[in-house]
Amino acid sequence: MKQLTSTSYAVLGLISVQPYTAYGLAQQMKRSLRFAWPRAERAIYYEPKNLLAHGLVTAATETTYKRRRTVYTITPAGRRALREWISRPSGPPLFESEAILRAVFAEQGSKADLLAAVRSLREHAAALHDQASVVARSYAEGHNPFPERLHVNALAGRFVFDYIAMLERWSAWAEAEVQRWPNTADPSVFPEALKVFRDFLSPRGS
Repeated sequence: MKQLTSTSYAVLGLISVQPYTAYGLAQQMKRSLRFAWPRAERAIYYEPKNLLAHGLVTAATETTYKRRRTVYTITPAGRRALREWISRPSGPPLFESEAILRAVFAEQGSKADLLAAVRSLREHAAALHDQASVVARSYAEGHNPFPERLHVNALAGRFVFDYIAMLERWSAWAEAEVQRWPNTADPSVFPEALKVFRDFLSPRGS
């Protein structure tokens, strides 16, 4: 039995909606949580057993088409634990991007290197957009597997959609800006660099 983590509670939250097999949990994590809480599939497969050891779920073996599978169902203790976890203060969001990290030190490399990093982020944003579009389209067309959760899914979905749009805007702007630069070593290639910082300090809406 290992200590419960945020990933443990993410899996427990999915099981609170309906019973799942470990495979079903992995698929649902890919569909609904990968934008906010991406985790390796092997870690997701382990979590139901950990929740079972903590007494937060039960496990029942079913046979379907001559194949055995284990279905996990949340217990009353699991619902109490989930409510208690939700009530705790949230940790700060952590943003991680190799493309931005390379941009921070771009003066040590070439313009081509910087453009490649920016374009990789643009491609990542495009892939996220395609993935999110599949989910958004299913809701828009009325294929909502959990209509009783529409309000909370839309709340979180708005954040995901805005985040993807921000990545798309920034990568398009950065690529157009860097295209004009003769190199990455001379600060004079970006005459409006200080404006970026001043605009951030300006009152919102001004």
